[in-house]
Amino acid sequence: MSAPHDLSPAAERFSADQAVAAGTDFAELKAGRDGLFWNEFRPRDGACRIWQWRNGQARCLTPDGFSVRSRVYEYGGRSFCLGENEVFFVNEADQQLYRQVLDGGQPLALTQGERRYGDLVWAGKRVLAVEESGKEHRLVAISQGRREILAEGADFYASPTLSDDGQRLAWIEWSRPDQPWTATRLYIREANGEVRCVAGDQGPAQSLQQPRFDREGRLYCLSDLNGFWQPWGETAQGWQALPSCDADHAAAPWQLGASTWLALDDGYLATWFEQGFSRLGLRKRDGELTTIDSEYSRLRCLDLDDHFIYAVAASPLHSAAVIAIDRRDHSVQVLAGGVQPLPAERISKPRGFSYPSGDGEAHGFFYPAMNGNKPAPLVVFVHGGPTSACYPVLDPRIQYWTQRGFAVADLNYRGSSGYGRAYRQALHLRWGKVDVEDACAAVLYLAGEGLIDPYQAFIRGGSAGGYTTLCALAFEDVFRGGASLYGVSDPLALARATHKFEGDYLDWLIGDPERDIERYRERTPLLHAGNIRVPVIFFQGELDAVVVPEQTRAMLKALKDNGIEAEGHFYPTERHGFRTAANLAHALEEEWKFYSRILDQP
Repeated sequence: MSAPHDLSPAAERFSADQAVAAGTDFAELKAGRDGLFWNEFRPRDGACRIWQWRNGQARCLTPDGFSVRSRVYEYGGRSFCLGENEVFFVNEADQQLYRQVLDGGQPLALTQGERRYGDLVWAGKRVLAVEESGKEHRLVAISQGRREILAEGADFYASPTLSDDGQRLAWIEWSRPDQPWTATRLYIREANGEVRCVAGDQGPAQSLQQPRFDREGRLYCLSDLNGFWQPWGETAQGWQALPSCDADHAAAPWQLGASTWLALDDGYLATWFEQGFSRLGLRKRDGELTTIDSEYSRLRCLDLDDHFIYAVAASPLHSAAVIAIDRRDHSVQVLAGGVQPLPAERISKPRGFSYPSGDGEAHGFFYPAMNGNKPAPLVVFVHGGPTSACYPVLDPRIQYWTQRGFAVADLNYRGSSGYGRAYRQALHLRWGKVDVEDACAAVLYLAGEGLIDPYQAFIRGGSAGGYTTLCALAFEDVFRGGASLYGVSDPLALARATHKFEGDYLDWLIGDPERDIERYRERTPLLHAGNIRVPVIFFQGELDAVVVPEQTRAMLKALKDNGIEAEGHFYPTERHGFRTAANLAHALEEEWKFYSRILDQP
């Protein structure tokens, strides 16, 4: 076969710049009387802007100098809401709440100071929001010149939700050391001022998310009490599970404001996962299910009006798009996005695979190299989180690799969301073990299938995926090299420096930093840098508040001091997760060049 670093004409036509440019994404879809609105991120300038679609036309509402993005809990979410001929949003630069009239004019600040806002909801002349002030969090209502505290005392809040008649307010809260995907509580405040916990305060731990009211004011919520995130609600028999399939109807709530299901008068609309692929359907109260089939393999950000179901959707052939599905005949109209950066025949399509690993089974998606040669060199992608997931959709970064003769394995290792609570809980006290085990087992499995060359395998990941990468390189002898993008190299240092939202996460993933100190030492790549005998490349944002740059510098120095080929790239304006197109393209190309040099070595 030709060497992977020898660019074919096809590879020359799909550069790192093109791969990044195809990475436009959408979020926070909202339908209202003034049309459909969404938040659009374009790597070109790293900004997020609100768009309005009405009468078949789309226009950008966000003026230059503004970017719509919340940083509550660092990961933000639901950074805008619709009012009456107006939109309210969180400006990324100062994290303050702004009001913008749809008919024109500059946005006007409604708040000021050191507080952050997110999870915005319009509630009749007021905006409900999660407010972050230092390490304090609360629910507040904000109107012109007035701020009212709605709930405080818990460590974290999410999902303020108001019934249509304004009489019932629901929300999610949780307390340390729990995470929103391990144990939360559903609260409601009635019109008479009574506040009570509806679910999550008694019995087995459960994670609740996305509370909803129907038009009659009945409350519903997703709960994983029965093993999967499924709809529960108020019924004549009390708080009960609604008819559903045994599947997760949501992903782990790392960001605020997810919308993967909606309560309807006669049932609900929902997405759910089947072996990592999204499905969409309408289920009536009696359990009757009507599936809505389409080419899309991931659907999120659901909303609807009388005529259409709206979603952000992606498929193996098209990048993220805003779509409208006709509620009568289920025909699909693409309103924005949906780029296909390469001809269909040149796109490497995901093949779901499950494989044995350790004492269980793991899952992933395999993308064959597009030069047709087998066995191919392999790049193993490890997602962050670690309680997150990858999806079988067009990822221009993956296509960048497959165009250059590499196969890609995108893994949902044990601990990923989308496969039920038990699978998600598999990382408990075993981070740095089962995820590494699954990454190594994937190489052996794919080699056994004759799909890849096990002696030309690389591993790469960002954040928590960077930790798995470094552990795999330090404790196993499977990979020729790897890349850590803002990855964790010292969990103890992370525990001391990270933010409140993840302040106790390492206790769950590894153990108590004092009582289980030996376990930490055993799983700290920085302390075992001497075990790494293969080249490693690092990418790090200087403004990262989750994995601070000092971690990456320490790991890079340790490898160089040991005589290992190591390379570091630091970006002054980037935070946790890169956003600027030039930096994204630079990192992608430098990583490819790095692996190519390794494959040239005897």
